[in-house]
Amino acid sequence: MEKHKKVSFVSLGCPKNLVDSEVMLGILARHDYEITADDSDAEVIIINTCGFIEDAKRESIDKIIELAGLKETGNCKLLVVAGCLPQRYQEELTKELPEVDLWIGTGEHHKIVEHLEKEEKGSYLTQSEYIYDDLTPRLVSTPKHTAYIKIAEGCSHTCTFCAIPGIRGKFRSRPINSIIRETENLVSKGMKEAILIAQDTTSYGIDFKSGLGLPSLLREMVKIKGLEWIRLLYTYPQFVTDELIDVIKNEEKVLKYLDIPIQHVSDRMLKDMGRGITGDKLRNRLFSLREAVPELIIRTSVIVGFPGETETDFRELLNFIEEFEFDRLGAFTYSREAGTPASLLKRYISEKVKKERYNRVMALQKIISRNKNKMHIGRVEKVLVDGISEESEFLLSGRTTGQALDIDGITYITSGTASAGDIVNVRITDASDYDLVGEIVY
Repeated sequence: MEKHKKVSFVSLGCPKNLVDSEVMLGILARHDYEITADDSDAEVIIINTCGFIEDAKRESIDKIIELAGLKETGNCKLLVVAGCLPQRYQEELTKELPEVDLWIGTGEHHKIVEHLEKEEKGSYLTQSEYIYDDLTPRLVSTPKHTAYIKIAEGCSHTCTFCAIPGIRGKFRSRPINSIIRETENLVSKGMKEAILIAQDTTSYGIDFKSGLGLPSLLREMVKIKGLEWIRLLYTYPQFVTDELIDVIKNEEKVLKYLDIPIQHVSDRMLKDMGRGITGDKLRNRLFSLREAVPELIIRTSVIVGFPGETETDFRELLNFIEEFEFDRLGAFTYSREAGTPASLLKRYISEKVKKERYNRVMALQKIISRNKNKMHIGRVEKVLVDGISEESEFLLSGRTTGQALDIDGITYITSGTASAGDIVNVRITDASDYDLVGEIVY
């Protein structure tokens, strides 16, 4: 393929997938491909897909079908599908979607230019040990003051419902020096907030002979001048160690915010899910976190309708959510994924029951969230300004230390002036179910 072709890019799924997309964009830009936001004008369309659960698979396929139409009505000459979906379902998809020219798996995205320039249809789905580093080109798509940093790839856990180990391979950590250099480079371009991601950030370093883990990485990162906030996502409760808690408690740049997906609290469900922890140990860990760092914001996610979940199991989960009052909570209905151990379990729960349980969880969490947010009224909070609000050109929007990009609520700023990337003091004047409202104080 000739260079200087126009390429449009669609990234679906989680932040980990977004980083892969940014790497592909960076490599394309370095090789003189022109990146365009106009799909209809692009000669090459690349869709980086998610195939984690059924809803994500459906979204990816719908987007492929939609953009495949541009081979007739637009300028598209080459349609490329990358990421988790082809890695899992390539054999059946090539029959269902002949419009796709190239299928590129999770271990091949760094070879995007090589595959584009072969000028022939094909599938490239090897599960390599590749993981990007600080020298890899990357075109960051988030606001320049905030960026995701993937500190590890793959997963070695054995959760029975999850297909990620088969898609992404075994867990492998990036060297600390590589992460530090990438962070320094991003800070030099205006980044204030680094959001650390992996399938399990708390397993970082488990594959190092040195024994250095996440606390060691954080202690190095806080030394970087110009870096203001470090946020942790995707942590496992049993691997949140006392050493990590100590770092969160005492290092100002490490935000008092933890994303800890618990999935359930029933012993029976945790065992069947392969989570490697009992309900009592889970509860003790969470309450000890609150005791050690009282101001800690805790986000979690839970699964309802897992095979065999009884009303008693579900009530145990619901009661704990009410007792513990998570600051943030997302729920998922169980999705039966082919090739996972859980897909072989009997006692399947109907979609009607799963939806009803999901609604009960979210109705409860809505009340908890509203009450938690109202407690912020009158306080002065540090807010990272993201820019002019999408709601109104007369408002600014930003996020407190307790609001993660794209997954939590936002803070609307009604008075005062600031630029995107500024960290300002905001007095909270009002609160809704998920968002805050305030004014800048000087």
